[in-house]
Amino acid sequence: MTMNFNTTNSTFRQLLGNGLRYSVPPFQRDYSWSDLEWEELWQDIEALFIEDAESAHYMGYLVLQTTNNKQFDIIDGQQRLTTLSILILAGLSFLKDMVSNSVDADRNGQRLHQLKNDYIGYTDPVTLIETPILKLNRHNDKYYRNHLITLDKLPQRGLHASEHRIRKAFDWFKNKIKQKFGMETSSGQNFAQFLDDLVDKLFFTV
Repeated sequence: MTMNFNTTNSTFRQLLGNGLRYSVPPFQRDYSWSDLEWEELWQDIEALFIEDAESAHYMGYLVLQTTNNKQFDIIDGQQRLTTLSILILAGLSFLKDMVSNSVDADRNGQRLHQLKNDYIGYTDPVTLIETPILKLNRHNDKYYRNHLITLDKLPQRGLHASEHRIRKAFDWFKNKIKQKFGMETSSGQNFAQFLDDLVDKLFFTV
């Protein structure tokens, strides 16, 4: 097997586009970030949207392994990719709440559908099975796939420690997003604009 090392800089949007898919290998460590890392990431993100802000934020190295340039194993960087996906899902849940509360419901429903397709994964129109862009490791993927991606109510009992952390991260980012955008008629549009800008402002060395 030949090893070739290609190094490129990619934005988060470029990583998630073109039908590429990413897996955390089964025996990689579980999700381990806590509020210290979430706070640091959120502050870095907030800093991108102030006046005279830097145009981009560097997220560090992402080490990937692939045989077909379509599906990639994440050798290094899974905590960051997982956290960004959780942040996006928290935002989608925020949009879902607005739909439930009849706040610009039609348009926010469309935003929710489109953003989910772009950044989380698509639903097969025939089987209605979700095909996520990101697959987590053997301890975390079931919870991520069955509860976060479906935007259902998150169970709190009978969880692994790392599943608790995933749930807490989701709640933590959802609270931040609610505080930032409120529940106004324009909130869904403002969140969608924020996310659309953010995916171009975060970049990795891959």
